[in-house]
Amino acid sequence: MAGHQVEGVRLAHADSWAGSGSTVLIPRVAREEREHTALSTLATKAAGAGNRRLEEEPDQWRTCFERDRDRILHANAFRRLAGKTQVFVFPDDHQRTRLTHALEVAQVASSVARALGLNVALAEAIALGHDCGHGPGGHASEDALSPYVPGGFDHATWGADVTLVSLNLCAETLDGVRNHSWSRPAPGTPEGEVVSWADRIAYVCHDFEDAVATGVVTPEMLPALVRDRCGVVRREQLGAFVYGMIDAAKHAGRIGMVAPLAEALAAFRRFNYDNIYLRPASTAQATAVINLLRALVEHYAGEPRLLPDTNDFPAGSDDALHAAVTYVGGMTDRFACRQAVALLDWPLDQLPRGIDTSV
Repeated sequence: MAGHQVEGVRLAHADSWAGSGSTVLIPRVAREEREHTALSTLATKAAGAGNRRLEEEPDQWRTCFERDRDRILHANAFRRLAGKTQVFVFPDDHQRTRLTHALEVAQVASSVARALGLNVALAEAIALGHDCGHGPGGHASEDALSPYVPGGFDHATWGADVTLVSLNLCAETLDGVRNHSWSRPAPGTPEGEVVSWADRIAYVCHDFEDAVATGVVTPEMLPALVRDRCGVVRREQLGAFVYGMIDAAKHAGRIGMVAPLAEALAAFRRFNYDNIYLRPASTAQATAVINLLRALVEHYAGEPRLLPDTNDFPAGSDDALHAAVTYVGGMTDRFACRQAVALLDWPLDQLPRGIDTSV
């Protein structure tokens, strides 16, 4: 199974025919030059960008943002998103995780960025990395870890300034990750603004779809404003919101959404909060997550020798606490629960619960 050799080249199939039709290659520099005519005026161009904390030689074939996208895809922090809560702890085979959420955000962001003539590779890199700072158990982890972090634990800033630091990403990528949340300052690139919208569009639509599938809500419960303007199924909803962004750029040249669909998106999000995120079963799940994660952080801070990285931090020191938060924040849902049971003899009936459609 070593392939099939033809003229000094190995081919995958005996009847392989495919090729580019030319031996002329297109290196990075040539593609960067094309961006100045192919992309919109305010799109982020790769040439002249790519400022990293540690200086690196440019790649021969990939732009700086393509390298960022690839690094995130291959990172441990990105893979661990598969084991982190989106809405439901311990999701079943068809429910979203933080990983599938990131992929859906990247799909929405790239669709919009491509239509607007923006830098698709940068939009994808930001989208794929935007939630890498999330802890286990969804947004409850932010409440759990905030007491131990000066200024509080924000998954956006933690992701850019702690989780992804080892990847040595470009400043533009980190800015988009750091500022994708609407509560943060506006991103410094139009691609970052696109991801801010794509994140909200994706989670509003897919969280509703998951909740419908589990019987938590029904399509008929959606406000009439939402049903009339964007439909009741994900395909229709995503299409409406994506076209709403494209229409906004067409009419005003701005990254945003035309008013009628923006109103529908806001109403849709409020509906999700009232009926999914803040329902009694969800708040009980959040309380269980908070209690468990705080207990783990305090245990590791008091016993820093248990942390995986060799260190000589004094027990209870600020350094030990930071290391404990970093370790616990990087855990998947199941690993955090297993560690609590193994190290703290955590009662099984106090672990975060999965879906409970009876509530």
